[in-house]
Amino acid sequence: MGPQMPAWPEWWNWEIELTPHLVKRMDDRDFTEVDLRLMLEQAVGTQPDVVEGRHVIETALRGSAWEVIVEPDDTDQLLVVVTAYPTGKTG
Repeated sequence: MGPQMPAWPEWWNWEIELTPHLVKRMDDRDFTEVDLRLMLEQAVGTQPDVVEGRHVIETALRGSAWEVIVEPDDTDQLLVVVTAYPTGKTG
């Protein structure tokens, strides 16, 4: 078993929805929806984003640190993935 996961918010297990912005960034940053889902499965933490109602998910892909920005949609119980980007850190 790996490290103990933090206590995740209730929206953590909601279905995800990809924004058009994210889909464009997936091409630009060379990652797929499968990569994104893997990053979310392997996330190590979350914190509030600078934009109210959004959260930063801390994760990694291919040995580099990434951040995934999400915005929970309480009405439809969807986890809207706004964007994802490498932070430049290695690990």
